[in-house]
Amino acid sequence: MNKDFVILPDATCDLTHELRERFKIGFVPAHFTTADGAEHSASLEWDFSSRSGFYASLRKNPSAFKTSPPNVAEFVAAFEPFVSSGKGIICPVISSRMSGTYGNAMRARQEILEKYPGARITVIDSLRYSAAVGLMCIHASVMRDAGASYEEVAKALERDKLCYHQIGYLDDLSFTARTGRINNAAAFFGTLIGIKPMGDIDTNGMTTVIGKAKGEKKAFSAAIGYVKRTIRDAESQIVVISYSDREESALQFKALVEKEICPKEVLLTNVFPSCGVSIGPGLMCIYYKGSPEI
Repeated sequence: MNKDFVILPDATCDLTHELRERFKIGFVPAHFTTADGAEHSASLEWDFSSRSGFYASLRKNPSAFKTSPPNVAEFVAAFEPFVSSGKGIICPVISSRMSGTYGNAMRARQEILEKYPGARITVIDSLRYSAAVGLMCIHASVMRDAGASYEEVAKALERDKLCYHQIGYLDDLSFTARTGRINNAAAFFGTLIGIKPMGDIDTNGMTTVIGKAKGEKKAFSAAIGYVKRTIRDAESQIVVISYSDREESALQFKALVEKEICPKEVLLTNVFPSCGVSIGPGLMCIYYKGSPEI
């Protein structure tokens, strides 16, 4: 394994503790506020509440929940221990169209460079979010384990970032519309009973609704069809299925993906609060690498 550099995304990567341990991926915590006004660290652990409890509370009072990115000082504090020990840092972060995280990370990088002129820090505006960022980090880890250099991994992530896709369904688009991550007109589809809006992430780093399905079975079928049309080299890929409050559906979909798509491995993860506040409780999506166009 190449131990010359670390992979350090922000907390929107939505990777469980088990996946972060397996792939040796760190993260920079963000912040969120719950309906009772309490502030929490977005630590990628369900240590303040159960997953179901968090989403139940979010359903009742979504407008009372807020998120904020790591500030500049927090990025500096996360970067400096690695830089001072001679390690490079690759830091993929949530799309700059959705958050101020990228700007804060870049300002922190500049502060670090003033103190450590030879520091190697690459901050990548992923133009993606949630487990799409997490999957980028997993692929970076696989490259690192295979002996790829810091420069090679950083270049590959920047080159291929628009190739990371999502497809699945979301019960209600009003959460993403409220936070400006999708246009409000599209949110209408999330108000129809039984209609499941389906979307991918566009080249501008925003969610685009590309269709809708009546019921879960049709949503599964539509998602599988979309993946088949857009995925590249499925048999050699690790893919990720992420869900916000749909574990049973995610397990069913995982079995279907393994049967119909046949990737190298299918991993499961959660949507944690940094993204969950904006995504809402009804997400079940697959993230994978494919052609850059949608």
